[in-house]
Amino acid sequence: MATSSVSKGCFVFKPNFKKRKISVPIEDYFNKGRNESEDSKLRFETYQLIWQQMKSETEQLQEELNKNLFDNLIEFLQKSHSGFQKKSRDLGCQVKLREIPTAALILDMKHFLQKLFSQLMDCCVDVKSKEEKSVQVTQKKTHCSMDSLCSWYMTVTQKTDPKMPSKKRTTTSQWQSPPVVLILKDMESFTTKVLQDFIIISSQHLHEFPLILIFGIATSPIIIHRLLSHAVSSLLCIELFQSLSCKEHLTTVLDKLLLTTQFPFKISEKVLQVLTNIFLYHDFSIQNFIKGLQLSLLEHFYSQPLSVLCCNLPEAKRRINFLSDNQCENIRRLPSFRRYVEKQASEKQVALLTNERFLKEETQSLLENLHVYHTNYFLVLRCLHKFTSSLPKYPLGRQIRELYCICLEKNIWDSEEYASALQLLRMLAKDELTTILQNCFNIFKSSSEKHLGSTAKRIEEFLAQFQSLDDAKEEEDASGSQPKGLQKTDLYHLQKSLLEMKELRRTSKKQTKFEVLREKVVNFIDYLVREYLLPPETQPVHEVVYFSAAHALREHLNAAPRIALHTALNNPYYYLQNEALKSEEGCIPNIAPDICIAYKLHLECSRLINLVDWSEAFATVVTAAEKMDANSAVSEEMNEII
Repeated sequence: MATSSVSKGCFVFKPNFKKRKISVPIEDYFNKGRNESEDSKLRFETYQLIWQQMKSETEQLQEELNKNLFDNLIEFLQKSHSGFQKKSRDLGCQVKLREIPTAALILDMKHFLQKLFSQLMDCCVDVKSKEEKSVQVTQKKTHCSMDSLCSWYMTVTQKTDPKMPSKKRTTTSQWQSPPVVLILKDMESFTTKVLQDFIIISSQHLHEFPLILIFGIATSPIIIHRLLSHAVSSLLCIELFQSLSCKEHLTTVLDKLLLTTQFPFKISEKVLQVLTNIFLYHDFSIQNFIKGLQLSLLEHFYSQPLSVLCCNLPEAKRRINFLSDNQCENIRRLPSFRRYVEKQASEKQVALLTNERFLKEETQSLLENLHVYHTNYFLVLRCLHKFTSSLPKYPLGRQIRELYCICLEKNIWDSEEYASALQLLRMLAKDELTTILQNCFNIFKSSSEKHLGSTAKRIEEFLAQFQSLDDAKEEEDASGSQPKGLQKTDLYHLQKSLLEMKELRRTSKKQTKFEVLREKVVNFIDYLVREYLLPPETQPVHEVVYFSAAHALREHLNAAPRIALHTALNNPYYYLQNEALKSEEGCIPNIAPDICIAYKLHLECSRLINLVDWSEAFATVVTAAEKMDANSAVSEEMNEII
């Protein structure tokens, strides 16, 4: 390419990119970190094992969530256009002649819709990239009109292909007049006029070209009526199919991956807040949330040498026996272990700090206690959620993840929200209380662990006592304590008697049997919370399984270019390393680059600033340097004269 005259244009040279193969194995990067240790390879293998288990759990969960939706959609396709099936005219599923059966999927899963498209239409799915997927159908060029489509349909439905596999022949025999399924995977992106014209034309040929539309909707079903006029939408026989909401899906994922002892890895309250805030306030993407969880897992095994013990309990005990002297010192440096040592007797303190064998035995015991702690923790957490999830105004949150965040952060019983929840629990009716107790009993009974076996027995006793309450006797006791004036029929004396009875109950403070039993239940739940919902920081060696570096996670997940630009404009010294650009917090150096001065002025009052004030403020800062130079020049001249 000739580039003799630069003034004639702009020349672009496209480099010949080639995929570079990574010559260094991924596990070797664990040896290059700031916490290099002899167990780096084992840590990487443990990370891979745990992640594969968590990944397979999420895939199974996604399959279960989609199964019901997929089955309902297939049933809808089978029932639609039953008028075209000779043997199914009496099923009561007839649609109007010009109504197009339409399924509206309220979700955003393009990959799933493409798979469905491929299975129903026998098309080739070509996935080009993660962001953009296209479905390519190879067909001969024909005259594009509804008449040609109708002719093609008649030819295909009446044609018998001897090469067709037996499985497909069986499927075709079930559909004597199979409909044509058209999937619009992203309805919001379609041109309104084109879509309306297609629906109107298709409705005119519905008797000879049976059509079923499937709309993929990422927002709300109201979008159908916004994009289509009433005249067009009336031509559609719409049925909605909706998957779990984003928040419910997130709760299900947390329940499977974090609120369980199946996986030893856990995250702190701040890390969980970072991941959930990105989910709730940015993208609503479960896939991105799981990727963030994977990044947390990888960062934990990379930065924490003792993460080699973050595995199932028997394997962790075995690995403790082979810990090196350096790893033993790492255990002694843990803040939680140091607090644990300070609470022990002096002889045991010396043994823990000097005897390697005794230290390993004690670490095995502490890890076993940590496993028991998590088992009890999640059982009591679920039980408490059953009690508080239906309370008015949800003082402890409606979702279990909200309750989990509170319990991770601090002693929940010290919060005002917990005190408010207990007050509301003391006003529950008998039916509500027995229903919640039965759910809690099922939670403890379904657990294979025996650590809280007495708790299940205690709840069963409460249920039996509620069952044995004699309501008739309670009413008789209550009526016997009423004053005689209540028998009078006039309104004045009746109101007076009711007030006297209310005052008598208030002063005597006599509780019914149900109220006494209800108070015992609330006190028992409060005991379980204080006993088993201690924050993880109270447990020795919890750092082995808990990832708490929220700042590192935030640096990876936040938009890096935006942070870099903000740093460069707000603090130019960070990149230029010019001593003259150093300034105190909140000050604007007048020798900084113009764009940095303008940016910092904009940050001061970005919502209220206007162009005139912005320009005047900029001129004031810049001219301050000139005035300082002029003053310094005058002072120099005066000194020379003197």
